[in-house]
Amino acid sequence: MSAAVSAEQTMIGDGIERHISNNNNNGDREPRNNGTHAFETISECTTTSASSSSIFKSSMATTASNVSRSSSYHLQHLKSAYGASEEMLETEKASLVERVNDLERIVLEQKDEIVCLKSTLADVLRRLSTIDNSYDNAKNTEGSSHSGSVMSSKSFRFSRNTITRLNSSVDEKRFGRVPSRVTSSPSRNMSTAKASSLAQKAIHHSNGSLHSDSMSSHSISPAPSPSPKQPNMQNLTASAVGIGGVGSGGMGKRWSSTGDFVSGSPGPSVSSTGNSMSRFSTKSLLNLNSGLSGNGSKQTGSHAYVQRRDDDDYLKLYISGRPIVLHIPEAQISTYETTKVQPAPNKRLRLDWVYGYRGKDCRSNLHQLPTGEMVYFVAAVVILYNMDEQSQRHYVGHTDDVKSLAVHPNKLLVATGQCGGHDGRDTLPHVRVWNSVSLATLNVIGLGDFTGAINCLSFSRADSGTILAAIDDSPDKIISIWDWQKKENGRKITETKCSVDTIVAVEFHPLDKGQIITIGKNHIAFWSLDQNGMLYKRMGVFENREKPKYVTAITFTPAGDVVTGDSNGNISIWPRGTNVISRFLKKVHEGSIFSICALRNGGFVSGGKDGRLVLMDDSMRLKSEQLVEAHFGAVRVATQGKGSQLLIGTTKNCILSGDFTLGLVPIVMGHTDLLWSLSSHPQVAQFVTGGRDRLLQLWDSLSHSVVWSKDIGEPIQTVQFSNTGDTIIVGGVGGRWMVFDTVTRELLAVYQDGQDVIQTMKFSPDSNLLALGSKDGGIYIYQCTKVPHRFSKIGKCSGHSSYVSHMDWSKDSTVLRTNSGDYELLYWNPTLCRQITSHSTVKNLEWATQSCTVCFETVGIWPENFDGTDINSVCKDGEEQFLVTADDTGKVRLFSYPASQPKSLSHAYRGHSSHVTAVKFMHDGVRLLSSGGLDTSVLQWRVV
Repeated sequence: MSAAVSAEQTMIGDGIERHISNNNNNGDREPRNNGTHAFETISECTTTSASSSSIFKSSMATTASNVSRSSSYHLQHLKSAYGASEEMLETEKASLVERVNDLERIVLEQKDEIVCLKSTLADVLRRLSTIDNSYDNAKNTEGSSHSGSVMSSKSFRFSRNTITRLNSSVDEKRFGRVPSRVTSSPSRNMSTAKASSLAQKAIHHSNGSLHSDSMSSHSISPAPSPSPKQPNMQNLTASAVGIGGVGSGGMGKRWSSTGDFVSGSPGPSVSSTGNSMSRFSTKSLLNLNSGLSGNGSKQTGSHAYVQRRDDDDYLKLYISGRPIVLHIPEAQISTYETTKVQPAPNKRLRLDWVYGYRGKDCRSNLHQLPTGEMVYFVAAVVILYNMDEQSQRHYVGHTDDVKSLAVHPNKLLVATGQCGGHDGRDTLPHVRVWNSVSLATLNVIGLGDFTGAINCLSFSRADSGTILAAIDDSPDKIISIWDWQKKENGRKITETKCSVDTIVAVEFHPLDKGQIITIGKNHIAFWSLDQNGMLYKRMGVFENREKPKYVTAITFTPAGDVVTGDSNGNISIWPRGTNVISRFLKKVHEGSIFSICALRNGGFVSGGKDGRLVLMDDSMRLKSEQLVEAHFGAVRVATQGKGSQLLIGTTKNCILSGDFTLGLVPIVMGHTDLLWSLSSHPQVAQFVTGGRDRLLQLWDSLSHSVVWSKDIGEPIQTVQFSNTGDTIIVGGVGGRWMVFDTVTRELLAVYQDGQDVIQTMKFSPDSNLLALGSKDGGIYIYQCTKVPHRFSKIGKCSGHSSYVSHMDWSKDSTVLRTNSGDYELLYWNPTLCRQITSHSTVKNLEWATQSCTVCFETVGIWPENFDGTDINSVCKDGEEQFLVTADDTGKVRLFSYPASQPKSLSHAYRGHSSHVTAVKFMHDGVRLLSSGGLDTSVLQWRVV
């Protein structure tokens, strides 16, 4: 301000000086008044000063305004810069999260590639080992002694041993143990016996059991408890020695080991065999019949359920306390002794193919493995099916129905859970962890800990599968967590009650360690497993959205969000780490969503009760739809196969393969209800089945496929090919029986006999007569005509006091023999429809088939303390070397034919989980078929 005043004073002074100077210059021209002049000069200076002050004030106001505007501009600029910085940080943060997700996805993809490579390598090693074993077997068969061959064999054996060491090192690093090799060589068995107990359980060894339960050559399962050594008997040849029994505990009436008839006291060793042998005590098989009868007469044969006096031409077989007289053929009367032991056949059965799939009441049981095999189960068998090579391998370690399946994150290991049986400790509910390449059992978990079936399983995924979650379908629905690699039977980390209602799935979170999700009726629960082994539960919150009755399907997005489907057809998305819904897709399906599959490209496929497959992109937007044909059933499981292919399991026990472009084709088919009837074609490799699901299906046993399937409109009890194979006779449940053309499946004729179930039927060997056995106890005889589907009724045979269960024709077609539900054995003249009571005319006959379970040829198939309904079906091969039985314990047994000795040894095989309803040899006598009842499966065996 002082500077401004000084400037103003200087300006006034300059003005006065200019005025005085002007006056001096003009003094000569015009003189003026000095006072007036001075006043004007002062006024002018004052006016100039006021003007300058106004200019200065205006300048100051402008400056202040400019400063204010500049400050506001700078503030706005700072705010804008801060906002841009915040936006940049958010962008960087989002970009960082996206990059982290990309890295996680890349890591997972690389893990998948590594897993695929490991699986491929393991599969190659398995194939090389198979080729090596085949090569060795061929060399042993040929008996070649050429040095070149020996060198070749040795060099190849070196290769195999190298492979074995590689396998051992990999398994040792991963699991801390080395699985034993599969072998049947005695020397190798001795060396294997020195291995760990877990390794012994992993391999099915020969233990010298006389009554063995041999497994498939492709299948490995835990060996049972060792049974006593066999006695050195002349009648017990080396061919009678089987491979591993099913276990000696449980049911006393089963001959599960030599302990059933070998004394417990040790006997002297036998140097000829090099093994310590037990000898029979006074209660042993050799001395069973050494006692005297009550009247002092000596019996040449006496047994707990079979009796014969020395001068009798018959023996008595006691079934449920009822004596059945069986006449001995004249050629055997002088040599027949009940004390003899008939050895088991020197050939065995190998499981060749399994028909069927369990999709009716199981979930998440269909997976694609990196080896090119799909894995699924039916009955007590887990199948590894290579669709490209049309080959199957089988894991048969289970003893009852398999109910759940989970694949380890490394894609090599598989966990399967079963329900409980009634035949000893081995049939209790448990989980088996096994190698999908070698089929070796790595651990048996929870034997004795579970009370109900294991209906859900899941390996942890964020920690490379170190723990396993299992849902026990007991009334309390227990969830248990296992360190499955610890100890021989795993270590239970914790367990707790999961829900009062049904649980349909349990899954570990793929990214968050210790996070588990369970879904089921009225709930979805988010579980956390802490470091101390405690489980904490948070229930899912639906808020104001429609709460479903069931949460039925679950999967995960690549970012870790949970995706669920429910019984109302809705899909819900639960953000990672929360228990609330962020997105809700309504009515994606009409009815329940049974499966949601996360695809490798980030998309999703859902399938449900409406039979629709819905393809969605990674944003859950609909892209395409595919409808599954109604006769295949609704979608139960959807999973990704090779490439863009999908594998679909259905509620009618079918597996389909295809995509949304080319459609779906069936690759596995089966029955859905009780399967009781089975018949093999007399000339070609085909067979026919019929079930309570009303389906009549013709199968080809070479291509392992269904030729045709037909719904006949009523439940099927029995089926039979004609002798030429041109027609199929089908017996129904209401007395009706029908004739179908084998090629066209056309219904040719319908007949009616009574109102009860047609139980069995047989054509005579000369193709002139047809006999049908009914539940009303009658046997209806028909005359065949030149027209294949025309039959003329001859009459009805009456005499049984119960339903007719089995029948056989004599080879000359003159006599018919039948069994009934109360164990009767009667003989008939079919042309007269009269019973034959003179046994001398029938005891020497030869029979075209062997279907009757109660007759002289089948005395040895009946174990002690049995029920007469235990054995459902028997069959002999065309060359009359083997006799096969099907029983209620789910076993198929192979005897030598005839099994006429009370102690007839056999090989027994598991695979079915329900009662085995029928067994039939194929026309070539090499392959055998067995049908399960409630397990709805058909197993194809090969005699080897």
